[in-house]
Amino acid sequence: MKMKRLLSYDWPAKTWLSLLVIGIVVLLVAMPMISPSTRSLNMTAKIIVFIPFAASFILLVGYTGIVSFAHTIFFGIGGYAVGLGLLRIGANLPAIGISITLGIILSAAVALIIALLSLRVRAIYFAMVTLVAALVVGQLASRMTWLTGGQDGILFSAPALFSPGARYFTIPLFDLAVTGKVLLYYVLFVVAALCFLAMLRIVNSPFGRVLQAIRENEFRARSLGYETIWYKTASTVLSAVFATIAGGLYALWLGYVGPGSTLQLNVLTDILLMIVIGGSGSLYGAIIGALIIILAETYLQGFIAAVVPPSLVEGPLGILLSGDRWMLWLGVIYVCAIYVIPDGIIGTARRRVPKPA
Repeated sequence: MKMKRLLSYDWPAKTWLSLLVIGIVVLLVAMPMISPSTRSLNMTAKIIVFIPFAASFILLVGYTGIVSFAHTIFFGIGGYAVGLGLLRIGANLPAIGISITLGIILSAAVALIIALLSLRVRAIYFAMVTLVAALVVGQLASRMTWLTGGQDGILFSAPALFSPGARYFTIPLFDLAVTGKVLLYYVLFVVAALCFLAMLRIVNSPFGRVLQAIRENEFRARSLGYETIWYKTASTVLSAVFATIAGGLYALWLGYVGPGSTLQLNVLTDILLMIVIGGSGSLYGAIIGALIIILAETYLQGFIAAVVPPSLVEGPLGILLSGDRWMLWLGVIYVCAIYVIPDGIIGTARRRVPKPA
């Protein structure tokens, strides 16, 4: 009962989906004990960060029906806020708190402007305007070298508490040395989990039900007496806040922030892939989608190189079967997912659950 309450009585539709979600969470918790290598931790830390990031996009697109491509702006604001805060204020915990708070305030202000813009421009036109806005902000960040470091970005140091050289204790059972980096990994996990649970609570509250009503039929929701403008604005601001926190976490983990890691089109493509494959109708789609896409980005190139015989790579099909073409095959996976599971893994499973008689 306590677990159901913690999850706001929202759980994946089928047993195998529930087990899959539990398995992913266990994997993320246990990764420092299973494989503490830098590559493994970087991969799972990215999954941890992108779960609330993709979930915040689902809150906006899947639950409210607002298609905005400006989400990378908020992710970037969070990253640059933490980077600049630790660089200018100092590598300490108060600097993180101050910078992420300022980042949230700035993101909320930008989200408010975007929400007001949605009153004048709708549907595909609004999506295109937000896409252009995201591209413009990315270009500005690339050129404002005095503030953002330009294309090179900003390198900064995390607080000494999270330094890889800091060693606290060892867990003999797993032969795991708990260093500052491992501690930071679990801080990321806890904050990301709290953000995800908060979003679960939001979408399963009366407020969240109104958002879903707006998504289905805004005119009808308005005729029932709901101020749809207020609800859409609140949803946009809330999703921006969670995206900002995710951006701050990602920058803190990398010790670096730049246009390529937060603001460029590849970041937007990543979260679009995640919600298409995982499903935009449930926040749990972010968990499954983030795992699949980041695993593919990390291992697909090596997998192709391992399974395709060298003779084929050197032949006329080499342009298609080379490991360097892994992004092409990622695109093929994306297109196939749209045709085979248009509602994503979670959405397709929920649709096939038999309704009670």
